[in-house]
Amino acid sequence: MVRSSEAPGFGAMVDAQWAFARYEEIRERLPAATFPAHSRRAENLAALSETFDVFILDAFGVLNVGESAVPGAPERVAALSDRGKAIFVLTNGATYDESVALEKYRRLGFAFEPRQIVSSRALLHDGLKQYPDGFRWGVAAAPQSNLDALPGDLRLLADDRSAYEKADGFVLLSSLFWDMARQDLLVASLSGNPRPVLVGNPDLVAPREFGLSLEPGFYAHDLADRTGIVPVFFGKPYDNAFDEVRRQLAAEGRPVSPQRIAMVGDTLHTDVLGGAAAGLKTVLVTDHGLFRGLDAEAFIQRSGIVPDVIIPTT
Repeated sequence: MVRSSEAPGFGAMVDAQWAFARYEEIRERLPAATFPAHSRRAENLAALSETFDVFILDAFGVLNVGESAVPGAPERVAALSDRGKAIFVLTNGATYDESVALEKYRRLGFAFEPRQIVSSRALLHDGLKQYPDGFRWGVAAAPQSNLDALPGDLRLLADDRSAYEKADGFVLLSSLFWDMARQDLLVASLSGNPRPVLVGNPDLVAPREFGLSLEPGFYAHDLADRTGIVPVFFGKPYDNAFDEVRRQLAAEGRPVSPQRIAMVGDTLHTDVLGGAAAGLKTVLVTDHGLFRGLDAEAFIQRSGIVPDVIIPTT
């Protein structure tokens, strides 16, 4: 099991084998699901246009890798939209608010509207509203995370031990400026005084141009291992993410059978597992995200998490 003394340092990248092993270690905290006996293969999303009416797209590894669009993805997504398909982006990226994400997607060539972006940050926003006024949150975030846009009294955490002690609870929003030294301060504070922990990004890792970065989900599960406190997660693979998509479809007057809804992603333990647990069909993209350059079938067999369809590219 990965502990603080073994984890990569600040800004470090990890590989898919490491990430897969860690996902399997924390499997008991993930939703349960049933899967098909086998996957079928297709060329890309265009080949699935007759099969599905709604496409829920992960962002990293499906639409983009870091700051670059997946080749051909903007054109294929636009073609699906032109055919009347409902398109949603379901992203666990929580560092920036939805307006920043929307601007990024448009810059990369995707013509999304605000209603199509379903983010874990927005789900966290609603979760924070459930706590009383004056509740003080210590937050792992980046200076550019615009904490003022979130409800409540949110204070950016750094290296001041007293700031941890003064917090009524904690939010893991971004790992851009988080490291194991700060993680150890958080663990020490929670060990002596258990308090709620909310997580705005359940992912353990995210694909970047040069590797996989550690994300808030990694630190959340490390906290759970070391303190016994189980965080509250917002985003894939948890139900709140898929409930929001269903709410959006209902608001648009588009009742759709779950069999006609595809969750499209690059990971087994978040996208495929989450979609299957929500009763949806699932599509694994293999060439741009977690399994880039690897044999995804081997990971499918080891985990037992089987997508309905496997495509190399979006």
